[in-house]
Amino acid sequence: MRGSDSEPEPGTPGGSDPGPGTPDGKGADHEFLALERELAVFLRRARASSGEMAREVHPELEPAAYGLLVRLEAAGRQRATELAAYFGVGKATMSRQLHSLENLGLVAREPDPADGRAWLVHLTDDGLARFRSVRDARRGRYVRKLADWDRAEVAELARLLHQLNTRAES
Repeated sequence: MRGSDSEPEPGTPGGSDPGPGTPDGKGADHEFLALERELAVFLRRARASSGEMAREVHPELEPAAYGLLVRLEAAGRQRATELAAYFGVGKATMSRQLHSLENLGLVAREPDPADGRAWLVHLTDDGLARFRSVRDARRGRYVRKLADWDRAEVAELARLLHQLNTRAES
């Protein structure tokens, strides 16, 4: 009990918490408030983890640029404009990040055979090797942290995150 002994806790009979599925006084469902709270924690941890992984790839790699390595490894050669659209950033931001990756020797550019005016960006052999080493270590951490989860639960989490990401793109 909070406050006086006669004041019930929210979520208990007589408490002020309206319960799951019921809008609060501001019209938000408790499930969505819980989702927002958990995503905020998850994203904060993901940003910190991304910074650590970026430094493992190369001490001078910006944390925001790590995602570019992920995308290039998954999708292969891409134009800078395609990468900018995928990440929802401007061309100038993408150009700056790619220039930094190129200076670190992690990516290279080559002329686009379909359009000689455009360039395709790809991971260098060194960039790919460094990225895969860090990614494999990260996956090992996931395996250890989720060792007591059933594989179906891990698959369901991956499916739901994919669904969330897909909807965020549209």
